[in-house]
Amino acid sequence: MTEESNLLGDYIRARRERVTPEQVGIPVLGVRRVPGLRREEVAMLAGISVDYYLRLEQGRDRNPSAQVLESIARVLMLDDDATAYLLRLGVDRPRRHRRRPRKETVAPGIAKLVTTLPLPAFVESRYLDVLVANALATAVSPRITPGANRLRDVFLDPAEQALHPDWNKATAIMVAGFRNSVGTDTDDPRFIELVGELSLASPHFSRLWARHDVRACEGAPVHIDHPQVGGLRLNVERLGAGGATGQKLVIYHPDPGSDSADRLALLASTVQAPAVPRRTTADERGGADAHRGESTAPRATAPHARSRA
Repeated sequence: MTEESNLLGDYIRARRERVTPEQVGIPVLGVRRVPGLRREEVAMLAGISVDYYLRLEQGRDRNPSAQVLESIARVLMLDDDATAYLLRLGVDRPRRHRRRPRKETVAPGIAKLVTTLPLPAFVESRYLDVLVANALATAVSPRITPGANRLRDVFLDPAEQALHPDWNKATAIMVAGFRNSVGTDTDDPRFIELVGELSLASPHFSRLWARHDVRACEGAPVHIDHPQVGGLRLNVERLGAGGATGQKLVIYHPDPGSDSADRLALLASTVQAPAVPRRTTADERGGADAHRGESTAPRATAPHARSRA
């Protein structure tokens, strides 16, 4: 079965292989030929039959109860994010025809907001395509620019990799967040294209993807070794962008008074910020009108000019 057709089975099998017998109190006797737990051990600890658990892994039963999935989640030691993801996988979904690729657009109000924010900000799709970015975000990383993909750049672009001093940790967090963002919506051509490309081009991505880690990345900090200003530790907020499906407004912000705040301010000073339109006051309008009145008042016509009339 492919991942697209057996999301639930692939997920619980991958997670089963990462739990050791010692973690769940099972004594190890002799040599074990499988990584992690055996199917019968998961079934026993979850209180279900081995045959039923096998049907779940093989994709022959696609509508288990929430109680069964929560029992399996407990055995597999899943945290809240991973348990929620497992429950979503267990919802029976009607088969859909493969969709055509569609171009994503950002609401005009959100796009204007991004350009005027004094912090690095950009809008990304659920597949981590950069849709809109302000100048300070691009100054933090030149790859944060419309048309780029954050996932592709961090795995395939050496310049982007050099920005992340703990690249292995950063990529693991990003892949887990990506899987959580996509959820069960794996028939989108953009998802199929991106995962296929990265699986072939990056063995590191392929290994991380096979782990089936799931994590919500809201609020997780990012560490950047910037070539101009040095180390930056920036908090990351991901906010829903104008109700668009899966789009997130991403804002980087340092802790107030920190070295990172000073360094980000220094970087911002090198960026030409767009001028924010300001409403003219009544006094300013009055002065301008008076000035225009003086400059445009008709002048006395010279006698020789009248004679040519």
